[in-house]
Amino acid sequence: MNKNAFSALSEKPFLNLWIGEIFTQIPTHLFNFFLILIIFNLTKSNTIVSFAVLTFTVPAIIFGSIAGVFVDRWNKKKVLVITNLIRAFCLIFLMFFLDNIFVIFAVSLVVSILVQFFIPAEIPMVPLSVSSKNLFSANALFGIAIFASILIAYVFSGSVILLVGQRMTLFILAIMLTIGAFFIWKIKLAKKEQDSKKFSSPDVFHDIKNTLKLMQSSNSVTNSLILLASSQILILVIATIAPAYATDILKIRAEEFPLLFAVPAAIGMGVGAVILVNFFQNKSREKAINIGIVLAGLSILLLPYCADIASFFSIKQGLFFIPSFLNVTIIQLVTVGFLAFFIGVSNSFVTVPANTMLQEKTENRVRGKIYGLLNMIVGILSLLPILISGGLSDIVGVGSVITAIALLIIAIGIAKFFQRT
Repeated sequence: MNKNAFSALSEKPFLNLWIGEIFTQIPTHLFNFFLILIIFNLTKSNTIVSFAVLTFTVPAIIFGSIAGVFVDRWNKKKVLVITNLIRAFCLIFLMFFLDNIFVIFAVSLVVSILVQFFIPAEIPMVPLSVSSKNLFSANALFGIAIFASILIAYVFSGSVILLVGQRMTLFILAIMLTIGAFFIWKIKLAKKEQDSKKFSSPDVFHDIKNTLKLMQSSNSVTNSLILLASSQILILVIATIAPAYATDILKIRAEEFPLLFAVPAAIGMGVGAVILVNFFQNKSREKAINIGIVLAGLSILLLPYCADIASFFSIKQGLFFIPSFLNVTIIQLVTVGFLAFFIGVSNSFVTVPANTMLQEKTENRVRGKIYGLLNMIVGILSLLPILISGGLSDIVGVGSVITAIALLIIAIGIAKFFQRT
C-alpha cells in the first residue's frame, strides 16, 4: 500500500480531529437511522418517514448559510465542542419522551439546527489541522472516518435498539458525542484561525452575496458544491425509501436492512477512499468523479432486480455455502456482496475529490460560508426528491422509484463525460 495513504495521521492535530470525528459521526448517523426506524415502526408510513427526513434537511435551508457566516467569525474548535455537548443533552432529554412523536420531531429539528453550525466548522478544520502535502490523504481519511461511522451506525441502528432498548441507545449516543467533544478540545492547531475579535458584527446577506460571487467566479468551486450536494441528496433519498425497499423487495424486516445492505456499502466507501489515495492522488479529479457517477448509476439500476439476479444463481445454489448462523438468502448475498459495495465505492470516488478541490480553491476565511451554503443547497434541493420518493414509493412501488433515480444518475454521468471530452 502507498505509504502516503495514512500519512495525515502522523500529524497530531489531525489525529485528534479524526478520532473526534469518529466519535461524533457514529452517534450522528445512528440517531438519524434511529429516528427513521422508530417513526416507521410507529406509523408504518413512507410519507411520514419522508417528513422525518425533512427534519434533517429543512434547518439547512433556514440556517445553512447563516450558520456558515457566523462560524467563519467564531473559533471553529469551540463551535464543534459546544454543539456536540448540546446535542448530547438533547438526546438525554429525548429519552423520556420516546412515545410522543411530536417531541421526537421537535428534538430532531433542534439537533439538526445544531448540525448546521457543526458542519461549516468541521470540514474546514481539515486543511487547518494538516499540511498541504497531506491534504488529499486527510480528506480520504476523513471520508473513511465518516463512512466507517455510517457502517457502525447502520449495523447498530437496528440491533442496538433490539439489544439495549431505545432509551439506553440514546444514552450511549450522548456519551459518544461527549467523547468526541473531548478529542476535538485537545486539538492544537499549527495554523491559527482568524481571530473573531478582528471582525465586526456580520452582515449576513452581504457575506452570502460574496459567497455566491465566489461560486460564479470559480467553476471548480461550483462543480464541487453541486457534486457534494447531489451525493448527500442521494443518501437522504435512499434513507427515505430504505424501509420499504427492505420489506417490499428484500422481504426482510426494516431493522435487518442495515446489516445486509448498508454495511457493505460503507465498507465500499472506505475501500474507495483508500483506492483514491493510492492510484488517483496525482491524476485528474474529474476522471475519478466521472467513474464514481457512472458506477453509482449502474449499481443502483440493478437494485430492484435483485430477485431476478438471485433466481439465476439459485439454479446452482448448491455451489454456494451459506453458514446457517447468517440466516440470509442468495438474494441478500447478491445485494450486499456486489451492488451495495460498489455504490459505496462510487460515493467515495465523488465526495473525496470534490472536497479536496473545494478546499484547494478556497481560503479558511470563507470555507465556513461555503459549507454552510452547501447545507442550504442540500436542504432546498432535497425537499422535492424526498417527498416525491416517499410518496411515489407508496403509490407506484419502491422499485420503480429506484429505477428512475438510477437512470437520472447515468444520464448525468454520460453528460459529464461528453462535456469533458
